[in-house]
Amino acid sequence: MSSPGTQVHPFEEVRILDLFAGPGGLDVAAHFLGFKSVGIEWDRNACETRYAAGLPTFHADVSVMRETRFDEIPASVEVLAGGPPCQSFSVAGRGAGRAALETVKKFIRRLVSGEDESLIDKDLHTLGVDPRTALVLEPLRWLLKAIETEGRDPYRVIVLEQVPAVLPLWHVYAELLRSGEGRLGGVKYEADCWELKTEQFGVPQTRTRAVLVARLVGSGTVERPEESHLPFDVRRGRGAAQVQLPTDSDAERRWLSMAEALDAASALDNSSIDTSRLRTKGKTKFFVVSNYGSNGNPKNRGRRLSSEPAFTVTGKISRNKVYKSGSDYEAQRSDRFTIAEAGVLQTFPHNFPWSGNDQAQQVGNAVPPRLGMHVLSSALRGTAPSKDELTRSTTWPAVTETTAEELRAIGCGDQSRCPQNGHKVTRAARKSAP
Repeated sequence: MSSPGTQVHPFEEVRILDLFAGPGGLDVAAHFLGFKSVGIEWDRNACETRYAAGLPTFHADVSVMRETRFDEIPASVEVLAGGPPCQSFSVAGRGAGRAALETVKKFIRRLVSGEDESLIDKDLHTLGVDPRTALVLEPLRWLLKAIETEGRDPYRVIVLEQVPAVLPLWHVYAELLRSGEGRLGGVKYEADCWELKTEQFGVPQTRTRAVLVARLVGSGTVERPEESHLPFDVRRGRGAAQVQLPTDSDAERRWLSMAEALDAASALDNSSIDTSRLRTKGKTKFFVVSNYGSNGNPKNRGRRLSSEPAFTVTGKISRNKVYKSGSDYEAQRSDRFTIAEAGVLQTFPHNFPWSGNDQAQQVGNAVPPRLGMHVLSSALRGTAPSKDELTRSTTWPAVTETTAEELRAIGCGDQSRCPQNGHKVTRAARKSAP
């Protein structure tokens, strides 16, 4: 496996194209599995993190890249991956995407049927479909572009993820991919989709994602990634949550707790994590009070013990208050998770070089790399990631300033082809990788 900091050319032997790449959750997963990837990301801050991490990147709009710069995508790419923005679908959002699910299903079918895309775009605009909701169509448009472009092969594997509300759309995707009809031109895929719980894949956090995996017919069957851990079962009634703990026989497979993840990270060489402030009598022992989604009502604020997985890590993780366990906690000043700690709860390496602004949002928007490793490994190899691969994924290789600048020159160039106003704010100074 090559290091991001030592690559000869960032696009050499790239196999995975990551649409809506963010700071690199799927790219980090691909790296530790030994696959090279390139991402497309419109947010300047996420791009700064990617450059600092040595991840090849186009600072571009996914739609514009497809329409006018498709020839810049390496011909070696055979895997299309991505997670379209989820704000309009998220339960935490206003739900415009959820209300438009049936409408979007029709647009998916219209795209495949061969209808003029300009008419489809016009209708999307006329019907007032949230532009972010419409982005869920982009992976399909990229697939059709590859099929219809001379000299390009259809993507061999497709991996998409989103919030659970999008699962009905993934079912439509899977149905059409299996059919090979219309603009698919007889190209057929084995395809399936599921809801996956992150804590069942070693992520110290409860988070559910809708995942679609498709493989060209003849490339192997598609099977649900095999869970490595037990689910975290929280039954909520009035008052405190009642937590169903695993039995002794399940101890090796139970979910990973916040304390276990943070302690393991703090024990690594040159660790960016220091849990000493959260220790009581030598043990990391704390609890988290969530203010996210409570609308300021204390009665709606959930709690999680350090011996349990974290709440879903969102861009608002700074709203969560952290207290050392003890009878006098009400007299304490609350603490907050650092960016590095929030990253570890997402299963990013402890020393991942978060850069640019809005770092909490970057962390919250990302695909948990550990989940990505399980999904990609299953989709590309038909197996779970090895124990050695998972062990290595806790530390990110150092990336030189020269490599970061070379990637920035490729990703942003003279900035003329970056998203409009994408460089209005002066680029934040890059943080050196620990």
